[in-house]
Amino acid sequence: MLYIKNNSYICTIMDKIINVVFDLGGVVFSRDPRKFEKEFIKFFSYITLPQMPHFWEEYDRGVSTYDKVLDDLADYNKCDRELAEKNLRRSIVTQEEIPATKALIADLSRAKYKLYVLSNMSLEFIEFLRGKEVYKYFDGEVVSCEEHVVKPDVAIYRTLIKRYNLNPYETLFIDDRECNIIAARNEGWHGFIFDAHNPEQSCEELRKLLLTTNN
Repeated sequence: MLYIKNNSYICTIMDKIINVVFDLGGVVFSRDPRKFEKEFIKFFSYITLPQMPHFWEEYDRGVSTYDKVLDDLADYNKCDRELAEKNLRRSIVTQEEIPATKALIADLSRAKYKLYVLSNMSLEFIEFLRGKEVYKYFDGEVVSCEEHVVKPDVAIYRTLIKRYNLNPYETLFIDDRECNIIAARNEGWHGFIFDAHNPEQSCEELRKLLLTTNN
């Protein structure tokens, strides 16, 4: 079983991978921290925590509304609601495609891999990201706000497998959170932990794995 942790595991591919599944935030899309003030980055500092705050998980799950999460953000950051709305809207529209990942996805598509999205993402974020050019390469998707379940709940992994009739043993999942990779691995998937702080290195390793070793 392929499982790469912190770019240090030496792994063997036991089954031919034909499906590659991508998380979105931190893997395909990100905000460039160099473009923002320290106060703005601090406002969303919880996204780097091992466990997301419950209110944000509920937003990703699609059971909390945009209006409700504004109240939650204001309370969490001890600020007024107007600032919370300004920052949340800005955090949505400043999401950018990660160049190295976008190039990798295009090359994987040309190599005839089937490409999918499996992501914890709220409605407002996913509606914006679906308009990006890289999204045209995906053959299918499962997004938490539409399924009302978030990773690492096994139900969301099984939904993707069932919906697109995939073989888990032929499927590689790429995510920047180890807990999500472990959950996928427990379902029989291969897993690769993506380094959101060094996407170029992660993409280079994936290229060697998928575009050299496996083809």
